[in-house]
Amino acid sequence: MLAKRAPPQRAHGAPNHVRIIGGQYRRRLLEFPDGAGLRPTPDRVRETLFNWLGQDLPGWACLDLFAGSGALGFEAASRGAGRVVMIERDPRAVGALEKNRVTLGASQVDILRADALAWLANSRETFDLIFVDPPFDSGLAGTVLAELAPHLKSSGQAYIEQAAPVVAPAGLIVHRSGRAGRSHFALLVKE
Repeated sequence: MLAKRAPPQRAHGAPNHVRIIGGQYRRRLLEFPDGAGLRPTPDRVRETLFNWLGQDLPGWACLDLFAGSGALGFEAASRGAGRVVMIERDPRAVGALEKNRVTLGASQVDILRADALAWLANSRETFDLIFVDPPFDSGLAGTVLAELAPHLKSSGQAYIEQAAPVVAPAGLIVHRSGRAGRSHFALLVKE
């Protein structure tokens, strides 16, 4: 009888990885550090989201609040977004995002070290698509949702991922929604 082997253990401090699933950077790995509440959007959920969006985002302006691993923002850049702004406050995560931007040659990606809520309150920019995937169980998505409509272009869309079902605030409607494990996600459209 063969003995079962234990799964390989990651060395403490070793980087985590997430794979880009579509577009020009398809199959490329992104490295990111460990962090409290940092859980990249799973491949299956990203695939569903980009099926909803139509796969390609030619020339779109995208905002990735709470960028974390950068999985959503780099996926958008890979699929033709003209500009992707990533907001992240954790310095280690920002360093990993910058390294991944250079590795991919993703010059359309701007990475800003800032608090997402403060940045949103002080920005007047508008976007075609905004990703809101705050640290899991933080409750921040609801706070951000209430502030999104002025930052979306006409018929702009927002993707939300959180622990609770997504409820659209005034000015937005839920276009599509789903659930994967404990995560609820939805694509909202500006009214």
